[in-house]
Amino acid sequence: MSAGVTASGTATVDDDLWSAIGDPTRRRMLDLLLTDGEGTATTLSQRLPVTRQAVAKHLGVLDRVGLVRAVPAGKEKRYRVDDEQLARAAAQLASVGSTWDARLQRIKRIAETIHQNQQD
Repeated sequence: MSAGVTASGTATVDDDLWSAIGDPTRRRMLDLLLTDGEGTATTLSQRLPVTRQAVAKHLGVLDRVGLVRAVPAGKEKRYRVDDEQLARAAAQLASVGSTWDARLQRIKRIAETIHQNQQD
C-alpha cells in the first residue's frame, strides 16, 4: 500500500513500511546504520543479539520497503539508509500524529460538554 491522502483528507500510511519499522531489531539496525553510515550483515550481527542470518533477513525486509539500499562489496553487501524513504516515513508519522491529536481534541471537547451538561 502506498501512502497518500484519502478522500476525507486524512493521511494513509504505508503498512509495509511501518511493519518493517515496527520490529525492534530492525529499528536498532537502522540506528546503527545511521550512526555508522553503512554496514554489512556481518558487522551488524556483531553488534546485535541475533545471528548473521537473522540480520540478513531483517536487511532484506528493510531493503524491500526501501529504507536501506545495498551495494555489492565482495562476498557481502554494504547497506546504507535511504534518506528520502526515511524522511517519508517520518513525514507519515508526523501526519498520523497530527490526525490523532485532532481526534483526541474532539473527544476531549465532547467529554467536557457531557460533563458540563451533567453539572447543569
